[in-house]
Amino acid sequence: MTTLGDSFLTAWQLVAAADTQLGSIVWLSLRVSLAATLIACVVGMPVGALLAVGRFPGRRVLIVLFNGLMGLPPVVVGLLVYLLLSRAGPLGQFGLLFSPTAMIIAQAILVTPIVTALTRQVVADEWSEYREQLRSLGASRARAAATLLWDGRFSLTTAGLAGFGRAIAEVGAVMIVGGNIDGVTRVMTTTIALETSKGDLPLALALGFVLIAVVLSINAVAYALRGWAERRWG
Repeated sequence: MTTLGDSFLTAWQLVAAADTQLGSIVWLSLRVSLAATLIACVVGMPVGALLAVGRFPGRRVLIVLFNGLMGLPPVVVGLLVYLLLSRAGPLGQFGLLFSPTAMIIAQAILVTPIVTALTRQVVADEWSEYREQLRSLGASRARAAATLLWDGRFSLTTAGLAGFGRAIAEVGAVMIVGGNIDGVTRVMTTTIALETSKGDLPLALALGFVLIAVVLSINAVAYALRGWAERRWG
């Protein structure tokens, strides 16, 4: 058997045996990415909805800004968060650098523009369809935004999933602010990068398998949920 074949076999054995080290890395990755995505959704979805239905000075500039920030370079975000949380930074007194909290902050900054921009598009489509009906009911723009968010909650799972996918696949920003400390801030992506550079392919491959499985599973659940909602209320 070739070295590559041995690596694949060992990787599958690590996954099948629920290796302790593997499990701790996966759990930290999920915890950090889910927390960052939740924060991004809490902030980004209301902002996106208000951008869709609101009319105020600077609205178009904000729309362009959020669309542009969807491609925000992760290493730049990591550097900015590092400067904020470092001892000389304005938030250095809290001692958050090189901790899971710092990684959550960095990921949330990266994910929020994605959630905001995608939410704005979904709500804008609904607003064009239900605008006259909501106006006839006397709904304010803020109330209309909240109503459309609730009405499009299943479609908005796509925005949340896109944010989660960006968060859990992130390497650069979490490497800078987390430090890739073994047992503390080492997540799936940073471990894959580290183990590959060391030539330890089995662990890197095992984590790669898990990462792909997590993303596919979450997308499958979201797809099934949307299908169920369409049959239930469609």
